[in-house]
Amino acid sequence: MNVRNCRKCGKVFNYVIGVPLCQRCREEQEEKFQEVREYVRSNPGVDIAGVSDACDVEPNQIRQWIREDRLQFAEDSPIRIPCEKCGTMMRSGRFCDACKMEMTNGFKSAMNQGRPAPVQRQQNTYSRSDRDKMRYL
Repeated sequence: MNVRNCRKCGKVFNYVIGVPLCQRCREEQEEKFQEVREYVRSNPGVDIAGVSDACDVEPNQIRQWIREDRLQFAEDSPIRIPCEKCGTMMRSGRFCDACKMEMTNGFKSAMNQGRPAPVQRQQNTYSRSDRDKMRYL
């Protein structure tokens, strides 16, 4: 049994996985998320500071929801966060599309390094007349 203190309220609880929050604080956080999501839908041009002030949520928490792809914004929205690898500004997630592609290719090449090269089949050098003959041992 893994027992921890809640990061928000300090209450002792049975930790399973994820952010160390007790059940009550998780529910409160989910309610805040729903409130932020509805506010963003009804005010599409708002920035992170505006959402933070209107919904009484920390800007870092809003950025975390954007990184987790829980909050997504329209193309014309001013809200952007930097890619964790190259710093390119993007709408949501941890990495931009170019970095995702680069990492995927790197993982594929790393996976193929340990495998032996495929065996080439030998070409049959017999002529048709030699193949069609019956052979005896």
